[in-house]
Amino acid sequence: MIELFERWRTLADYLRSILRIAAGFAFTLHGTMKLFAFPAKMGSGIHVFSQMGLAGILEVFGGGLMVIGLFSRPVAFILSGEMAVAFFQVHFPRSFWPILSGGELAMLYCFIWLYFSAAGPGPWSIDAIISRSRN
Repeated sequence: MIELFERWRTLADYLRSILRIAAGFAFTLHGTMKLFAFPAKMGSGIHVFSQMGLAGILEVFGGGLMVIGLFSRPVAFILSGEMAVAFFQVHFPRSFWPILSGGELAMLYCFIWLYFSAAGPGPWSIDAIISRSRN
């Protein structure tokens, strides 16, 4: 049993890559809904030159960069900030409790991206490929 746990621990870096890819993909979908009404329309339409338009751009392009693992640390830091703004500007005024304000996703994404800004993208990323080619 101990061997199983030790083996599981060795997979942490790969699981970090999987989490980055899954979170980046889901995050990108939030942006495509805002900008392209895909896979569903969000509200009555978003103007690109608005705060929601900027959020959509960050989500589409930042989420896409997170999926492939390129410029992961600075992009994750920017996305974490975007989600902090979303939480405190939109959700927090409704309620202190994220479950009541609808801010669970904004809060979770904020801390997921903050984690990636510190931990890096993991071995399955373009950043890792570039790093290995330099050594």
